[in-house]
Amino acid sequence: MERRTDRSDTTVQADPAGAARTPGDGDGGDGPGGSGAPGGSGAQAVPRSFSPRALLSRALSVPLVLGLSVFMPLLVLVQPGDGVRDAALWVQLALTMYAGARLSVVILSRHRRLLSGSFWLFVYMAMGVAPLAQAVLGRTPTPVVGPRSDLTEAVSLVLIGCVAFDVGTLLARQRPGGRRGDPVRPALVHRRRLYALTVVAFAGSALLVVRLGGPAVFFTSRQEIIASVQDAGLSQAGSQAGQAMVRGLGTVPALIAWLVYTRWLVTSRRARRSTAVIAVWVALAAVNAVVNNPISNPRYWFLTVLFSMLFTVFPTSAALYRTALSLGVVVALVVFPFADRFRYDSANYHPLQTTSPLEPLALKDYDQVGMFANTVTYVDSGRGHTYGRQLAGAVLFAVPRSVWPGKPLDTGVLIGQWMGAVNTNLSSPVWAELWIDFGPVGMAAGFAGLGYAAARVDRRYARRAVRRAPPGSLVSLVVPLVAGYSFILLRGPLLQATGRVAIAVCCVALVTTFRQDRARGLR
Repeated sequence: MERRTDRSDTTVQADPAGAARTPGDGDGGDGPGGSGAPGGSGAQAVPRSFSPRALLSRALSVPLVLGLSVFMPLLVLVQPGDGVRDAALWVQLALTMYAGARLSVVILSRHRRLLSGSFWLFVYMAMGVAPLAQAVLGRTPTPVVGPRSDLTEAVSLVLIGCVAFDVGTLLARQRPGGRRGDPVRPALVHRRRLYALTVVAFAGSALLVVRLGGPAVFFTSRQEIIASVQDAGLSQAGSQAGQAMVRGLGTVPALIAWLVYTRWLVTSRRARRSTAVIAVWVALAAVNAVVNNPISNPRYWFLTVLFSMLFTVFPTSAALYRTALSLGVVVALVVFPFADRFRYDSANYHPLQTTSPLEPLALKDYDQVGMFANTVTYVDSGRGHTYGRQLAGAVLFAVPRSVWPGKPLDTGVLIGQWMGAVNTNLSSPVWAELWIDFGPVGMAAGFAGLGYAAARVDRRYARRAVRRAPPGSLVSLVVPLVAGYSFILLRGPLLQATGRVAIAVCCVALVTTFRQDRARGLR
């Protein structure tokens, strides 16, 4: 038997049938795609201590941990600036170092933890390094209207939420995984329903393109897209939820159908020989190039498209997983602040000119900690907590205001109007959403639940998304999509983000089946 080394830094052993198995990805090996106990006649495993990739991983682990958790925060801290060196700064430094250490652990993990990885990448950049740079410079993208004590409280609450997320992760480990031989039927893609989803994708994208005036508008700017949506009467004043819903119908089904066909082509030799399958994939690629391109879409949504496509094509690559999270830090620091070239048209675009490498982090989109501090001030000013009202507005986003006159506004819009801001399209991170509804106890419980759910899903993904997984395995498609979109959910507001979530849930439910015979055409 021939020995091969998998890209997931583990030794692949050959079984009697000649199929490759990775011991590290199994967690018991239940269901299709899971790996069983090492077997085979005469197959010998290479000791892990002599694996060149393992040695390389260990050699890079110490610089990675020290770089993210120590050197990067201290490098930001020693930069010149007008910031106040008070309790808010030191708590922010502790949060950044904690998030850096946790991100390092997730990157170096033996399993591919997409949801946990995206969470800690967001926390490290948007809630850690960026607000630390703002504290050092004494400049914020959005004014913090309350006292410094409210900012200190907000940063402390972010840290508490991160610790609660870790507690939920630890609780998920206490629950035993599925045993080998359990009758667990994996969720698969129904072949005929996939054709129905494809029709919906083409129809929804065509409707959006026609209503906005043709494909050319999608290659101008986001400002032009928003103006076209308003001119078509598809958006309501004072809320971004309607616009997000309309654009979601034209973008989400096309993306999900494209991901399914991509996975089908990657895993099925029969599909690669089918002219019809290849033609549909090319047509879907063209549609996505129009409606999901980075020119007419927010950067966070294009990040979702890129993230989901990469891990749909390479679901078993630990090298790609580690590279994506590691480069994500560089992209967030260097590329992301300058990637809004197409937000405005040429007449309204003003190139960013900076004299410090930290200024882009203080001038652009990283206003999450500041908005959380404003939310704390809003609650303490006498408005009080809403006890689930804001969350109800997000869940029931589709209910029109004519039916529900008192329907809550986006939390970011609500706080922005209270502040008297001219531009109320402001972020509202999950910390602020949970805090304004349920207070500190509810926020901590919410993050513990998120950590538990993320750990369970990541464990299922590591067990299912392997080389022998069926081509129509939904876990290999849905988890990368959720991991990419989690950046939008974590940034908030939830009311604005739930439109695409609801459409995606409907699309996935349409094509889901647990019967092997219904998905046989995708093999």
